[in-house]
Amino acid sequence: MDGVLVPAGDRDRYWMGRALALAQCAAEAGEVPVGAVLVRGDEVIGEGWNQPIGVCDPTAHAEVLALRAAAARVGNYRLVDSTLYVTLEPCPMCAGALVHARVGRVVFGAVDPRAGAAGTVFDLLQSAALNHRAEVIGGVLGDACGALLRDFFRACRSRPAGVQSPLSAG
Repeated sequence: MDGVLVPAGDRDRYWMGRALALAQCAAEAGEVPVGAVLVRGDEVIGEGWNQPIGVCDPTAHAEVLALRAAAARVGNYRLVDSTLYVTLEPCPMCAGALVHARVGRVVFGAVDPRAGAAGTVFDLLQSAALNHRAEVIGGVLGDACGALLRDFFRACRSRPAGVQSPLSAG
């Protein structure tokens, strides 16, 4: 994962585009299409896409997988001075992991009106009650991120009767 030089004004859009490509990988695997890229400077240190169904792990969210990959790569679970780009606002579990990892900045695409923990439903990433706060920027490529999610769930709902969605409880 070599460093990439991206003009400062385009950095957030560039990395969110990469997260969107990872979200597409999740969609193709029948997972909720969320992708995440963790960057330090101009270098990707971790990335992932949602995989809880495929690996039978409720914690296998894109953000958690990106954090795991980054921690293994840099040899430290503290990922200070890093920025996470994720296509959907982090849930409480992922926001908690981001706080524990000391991620400095979180940039997300689409808001999550049901479980968003970066300010929409909860505000864990900037809570004064916690020992770390991350800068939060929302709505980067939000239309594209939201459209990918809407299209995925529309396809799940339109499955013919008797065809089980991968999201159905077993």
